[in-house]
Amino acid sequence: MTGVRAGYGAGPVLHEVDLAVGAGTVHAVVGHNGAGKTTLVHTVAGLLRPSAGQIRLAGREITAMPAHRRARAGIGLVPQGRRVWSTLTVSEHLALAYRRSAGPTTGPGWTPARVLELLPRLAARSRHRGSQLSGGEQQMLAIARALLGHPRLLLLDEPTEGLAPVLAGQVRDLIGQLAVAGLAILLTAPHPELPVAVADRFTVLTAGRAASVAAGVTGPDQLRAALAPAVPGAPGGLGAPGGLGAPGGLGAPEGLGPPAGRDRPKWADTLPVAR
Repeated sequence: MTGVRAGYGAGPVLHEVDLAVGAGTVHAVVGHNGAGKTTLVHTVAGLLRPSAGQIRLAGREITAMPAHRRARAGIGLVPQGRRVWSTLTVSEHLALAYRRSAGPTTGPGWTPARVLELLPRLAARSRHRGSQLSGGEQQMLAIARALLGHPRLLLLDEPTEGLAPVLAGQVRDLIGQLAVAGLAILLTAPHPELPVAVADRFTVLTAGRAASVAAGVTGPDQLRAALAPAVPGAPGGLGAPGGLGAPGGLGAPEGLGPPAGRDRPKWADTLPVAR
């Protein structure tokens, strides 16, 4: 996305935001509550139309494309708060999501069986309704539901907020596996711990303005320092004005590749390659 402005009515929220996510990488957008993180995610997903700027998916212009067409084009959304259906079982959630998917163009792709193989805890709870799941299980279900749309770009809006540390760790590990499998992942977080653990790139969002963070962030204290200035790029912080602006746009193949130490899971070899 390049030069994107968006908001609600006459009130702007995002101001000239530049951001890029490469295939097989995790880009974390970090910001305090009210910084515009959910607005950014909704703008990428097509739930909110930008007033200026351009959004591209794997080189394809999608700025004016409605949300349902973006989903078919390869954008999967895991919303803040999970939003699972309280009266539907895990199996019913997956069946509904899979039937509504157009399916991959190459390879076997994601199926309910493959998702449950990846998430055995959901398999054990397949007959439980959404209201009977823990917060961590609901988050896993929301991710599974998004995967069944065969995304090339996965949007995760504060995926570990409100979860116990053990469950948050499971979500973190899953994000790493999906990135190694080749998905482009854009996640938001209000705190630095998750981004530092999983992300290849960082952007600090302050009052709707983005600043890319310098390379070499190795701990939450460094990223926390970037959140401290009131203005992105202010002296003393890690932020530098301007987004990453990598060619190709969101989900493009020109990614950095997975961080050192990530092992590619065997099941990833059966998935279609994003083209």
